[in-house]
Amino acid sequence: MSVRLTQKYVSGLKSNGKPQWFTDDKVIGLRLFIGQKGKKTWYLSYRDAKGSKSSRKIGSADALTVEQARENALTLTNQLIQGEDIRKEKPIDKISVANFLDKYEPSYLLMCKEQSAKKTLDMLRSSFKSMLDCKVDEITPFMIEKWRIERKAANTKAGTINKRLASLRAAFRWGLDNGLIMENPLERLKRLPERTDAKVRFLSPNEREHLIAALDAREQKIREDRNSGNAWRAERGYAVKHFLDGEFADYLKPLIIISLNTGIRRDNLFSLLWGDVDFENRVITLRAEETKSSKMLRLPINSVVLGVLSAWRKQSERIAAADLVFPSPKTGRKLDNCDSSWGKILKEAEIQNFRWHDMRHDFASQLAMKGVPLITIKELMGHSDIKTTLIYAHLAPNVKQDAVELLTEPATGKIIGRIPA
Repeated sequence: MSVRLTQKYVSGLKSNGKPQWFTDDKVIGLRLFIGQKGKKTWYLSYRDAKGSKSSRKIGSADALTVEQARENALTLTNQLIQGEDIRKEKPIDKISVANFLDKYEPSYLLMCKEQSAKKTLDMLRSSFKSMLDCKVDEITPFMIEKWRIERKAANTKAGTINKRLASLRAAFRWGLDNGLIMENPLERLKRLPERTDAKVRFLSPNEREHLIAALDAREQKIREDRNSGNAWRAERGYAVKHFLDGEFADYLKPLIIISLNTGIRRDNLFSLLWGDVDFENRVITLRAEETKSSKMLRLPINSVVLGVLSAWRKQSERIAAADLVFPSPKTGRKLDNCDSSWGKILKEAEIQNFRWHDMRHDFASQLAMKGVPLITIKELMGHSDIKTTLIYAHLAPNVKQDAVELLTEPATGKIIGRIPA
């Protein structure tokens, strides 16, 4: 029976107690089989190299939509045209999850930033360590639910659990789309509800003053130590090191000031090139290959950041467009971290429970508290979804009150639409 198969049509099909076949009239050879108990399965019917009729199981209709089944059927047909043998139905279902991730890795590295992809793959291997030796086709929704309950009992946040499962679901979906596995056991798994009242960490005015004071004190100590060391070397006839006569003693203070005034992620700052800084138009460009969203971002900079970058450029030795703005003073290559210096600064400033990434939250929080619209904050932060920006909504002063006041007449204060007495 040849019909135009749609998702609604397939979902509505019921068992009549007998085996049933439905042939798609859009993709040659694609057929839907309904067993006596109502189980629906996709197959591709074809003729092999000898001209004999054959079929290849594509997967369950509970896991594959009509469009996915068509895509897989076309992929198999192309393989057949190229002379490949497509008779084997489950080339990967019988291998372990660990080996599946090994096969997934090359493609995933092509799809995402290398550093981000490797971080995700490491997370998958560590978070789902108990399942690595299981066969792919042994992973069941109940097994995943058990894992989720255990994580929740260990006080793992719902958001973290959802993100890890989303990454695993994406991996299985890749296997499904490429015809490597027959079903995605996570496809119908619902997300855990996440708290929307998470507290955002930002600096208080007092903490901000302490942080800047600690940075200034650190700058002064570095200069004093350099001068003292050079005096000691000069007395003994040793070569002296260059004097720190620039605006900054080293990279830490400008990095922190820029972070507080732009909200740029630390790795993006470490990757920043002088060619990414437009001093004339006061814009920093974050290249697509460096951003989390893989999209180019153009961020305006204020006068503070402009002054910091201008001063830093004057004292930098390499300022060509392809040179790093903040190279490692030891290697000249990209910085990998500044955790030690950051930790000491927080200790000197007596600031607790404040990560480097919290400077990004501080940037957005300060904007929200000054009444900047959330949609503008979303663009400045580079968020792909406004839901991410909504964590700062509660900081906006009187936004709801100001909104309803727009319905009053400025001159009289009377409500628009009030029925006359």
